[in-house]
Amino acid sequence: MTDARLGRVAVLVLAGAKPLDVGIPAQVFSTRASMPYEVRVCGAAPGLVTGGDGLSYHVADGLDALEWADIVFVPGYRHPDRDDPVPEVVDALIAAHDRGARLAAISTGAFALAATGLLDGKRATTHWHYTQALAAKYPQVTVDENVLFVDEGSALTSAGAASGIDLCLHILRRDLGVAASNHTARRLVAAPYRSGGQAQYVPRSVPEPLGERFAAVREWALVHLAEPLTLEVLAHQAAVSPRTFSRRFVEDTGYTPMQWVMRARIDVARELLERSEHSVEQIAADVGLGTSANLRLHFQRILGTTPSDYRRTFANGE
Repeated sequence: MTDARLGRVAVLVLAGAKPLDVGIPAQVFSTRASMPYEVRVCGAAPGLVTGGDGLSYHVADGLDALEWADIVFVPGYRHPDRDDPVPEVVDALIAAHDRGARLAAISTGAFALAATGLLDGKRATTHWHYTQALAAKYPQVTVDENVLFVDEGSALTSAGAASGIDLCLHILRRDLGVAASNHTARRLVAAPYRSGGQAQYVPRSVPEPLGERFAAVREWALVHLAEPLTLEVLAHQAAVSPRTFSRRFVEDTGYTPMQWVMRARIDVARELLERSEHSVEQIAADVGLGTSANLRLHFQRILGTTPSDYRRTFANGE
């Protein structure tokens, strides 16, 4: 966000809305000192909206909230493959997009975005149970069933339920920087960063009790980023072979181990750029990238900007 006013977030509750999907953006972006947003929960019209799972919602605002918003969230709702949003909702979403608002769908909310035509020719995702139905109903949309969320700039979609948190944190990182996103993740007791490319559902015929062990290795690696970290070092820490470690790591995170380490180093560098006055050279050493030239190279490759430009944008921006 580039100006001083509060960012405006509308959460559009449709008939059959799922409670968790509604609550995630409303809670993540709730107005507080560390969260410079204002949230309005709205519906097709003010009043009672019958939701899913036995809950209903009383919303104060109608579709005029979409004219006000910078970001419009569309939570998931029941029976999206057969219940289309009313034309007034579709028109309001298109108008908000045309005015410059970002549209972000959680879970089956992707069906409402697809109904606008704004996802045609773009990648999108939804809850794994509905990916085939989304692809069949909207063949112009490239549906990716193996990711947690997809960012197409002005249109964003996420998989089911908890991946809505990942999408919201992704938006915070883009708007306010990694320090604000990490602060929010700690408030929510959520993982501060999960790759959008992480598989949302990995079927297993035999349970593999390695999840906690691999999570512990990732926590260990974050404490030891300044040290040389290789595939062999990480696999040894997990007490498995490098081949097993690499395969399972990709399933768990969406990244190879070395890709994950590099992004972890860049994320720590981002927070140091935002919160400290350390030189770029010192930060490069602190995160295990050695030299400022090396940090600049990977920073540019991953984020498309330089450390200095990033610091000017986000320093003291929380």
